[in-house]
Amino acid sequence: MRNVWPHGGLWRHADFLKLWSAETISHFGTQVSQLALPFVAIVVLDASPFAVAALGTVEFLPFLLFTLPAGVWVDRLPRRAILIVADYGRAALLFTVPVAYAFDALTMAQLYVVGFLVGTFTVFFDVSYQSYLPALVDRGRIVEANSKLEISRTTAQITGPGLAGGLIGVITAPYAVLLDAVSFLGSGLFLTAIRKEEQTPTRVEGTKPRMRTELREGLQYVVRHPLLRPQALCTGISNFFSNVTFAVFLVYAVRTLHLSAAEIGLIFTIGGLGGLAAALTSQRITRRFGVGRTTIGMALMWGSAAFLVPLAPQGFPYPFLIAFGLISSFAIVVYNITQVSLRQAITPERIQGRMNSVMRFLVWGTIPLGSLAGGALGSTIGLRETLFVGAAGGLLAGLPIMLSRAQRSLVRIPDPEPDEPAPPGHGDLATVLPAPATIDA
Repeated sequence: MRNVWPHGGLWRHADFLKLWSAETISHFGTQVSQLALPFVAIVVLDASPFAVAALGTVEFLPFLLFTLPAGVWVDRLPRRAILIVADYGRAALLFTVPVAYAFDALTMAQLYVVGFLVGTFTVFFDVSYQSYLPALVDRGRIVEANSKLEISRTTAQITGPGLAGGLIGVITAPYAVLLDAVSFLGSGLFLTAIRKEEQTPTRVEGTKPRMRTELREGLQYVVRHPLLRPQALCTGISNFFSNVTFAVFLVYAVRTLHLSAAEIGLIFTIGGLGGLAAALTSQRITRRFGVGRTTIGMALMWGSAAFLVPLAPQGFPYPFLIAFGLISSFAIVVYNITQVSLRQAITPERIQGRMNSVMRFLVWGTIPLGSLAGGALGSTIGLRETLFVGAAGGLLAGLPIMLSRAQRSLVRIPDPEPDEPAPPGHGDLATVLPAPATIDA
């Protein structure tokens, strides 16, 4: 019988396939809870727009509090072990939601606690995951690996919301959260099966740097890097204003446009097709236009598409919302593959954890601030007006890349930078910065 399994590339990399499987399962479950948890607050607990937005804020608050120290621990400890503990921890926490609902004991306070603790585990998981990938696959395969992982994520975004909407209608939102708990268990099992040994990051012999010293090195590496600094600013601005939009999106869809959970899930499903197309074509787009131009174009594309949400007519909003989903998901996926691959490929292995933690702190730390701002604006100036603010602000995201000569002129991903530990006792910029990245004209 002919072997139909794909040949070449990472299709024959057993450990990457396990990581890919773990991420795929987890993404599908997460899509369910991303719709189910807000619906628990909106429908079951009859929460206000501010309370719903505050739930999103609480979920991402750990990225402000714990991301930077998490990077230090990720550079000190085995990264796969952190991934496994984070998966099992999130599974246990989410399982408490349907249990409490079954005993008529579910409250917004519990949702806030679960959201905060799940967010804390997610901080450690995300920093470890992005730092672990370059150690699992060759640097030359980073873009291919991220493209495959994005295919899974966007496929989950396409099918997950529809599944979530159907499940919420059949078994109610609290029990739908149970699927996400099960998905994290499955993800943890696949990660446990990975066999490749991790190499301990290189350190200067005879030294044991303090956390403050290592934190400072990671911050300086990103803040003074000619490629990473504008990337962090661009992503942070985009995340802030996109979460101004998404903080009130579900409330706007339910209470202003009068859409059901099934209708919202279907809109998300169709809109997610743009992300799948992006995952399949992002490498060709980046080769055609270059890293810098691709990044600028995708940032501007999302900001422009966001205006379609408040412009959607109440009588028949579906074409506007679907178009927004198609365009924004395409732009976000191409941007993510391009920029995440860039920073993973150029950063030395020794500082991967801290680089990723600083990037997460800067770009995801704006998410709870955007959610809080969106909730406050939605409760004062109105839902539709808040959506216009989010769209207008999103257009500013491309400015840091446009103003950076290093980024806007970048054609291809540069070669990896030297992996040289910083000398002990030194914290000035000159001793912790790598050689300048190679820029193609």
